[in-house]
Amino acid sequence: MKNTIKIERAVKNITQEDLAKKIGVSRQTINAMEAGKYVPSTVLALKIAKYFDKKVENIFELEDGD
Repeated sequence: MKNTIKIERAVKNITQEDLAKKIGVSRQTINAMEAGKYVPSTVLALKIAKYFDKKVENIFELEDGD
């Protein structure tokens, strides 16, 4: 699954740590999601989308192998 979390963070000028605190996860979780090593739960994906004021599908996208 691809995502645009890193881009969205850059637009808002926030760090991984800032985002992690806002949605209640660790910085390592944000880092793992950005690297494509961790697929978030539905609730976590919705929290991220809400924080960035975007639809989930604007941030997360399935890849051919998913």
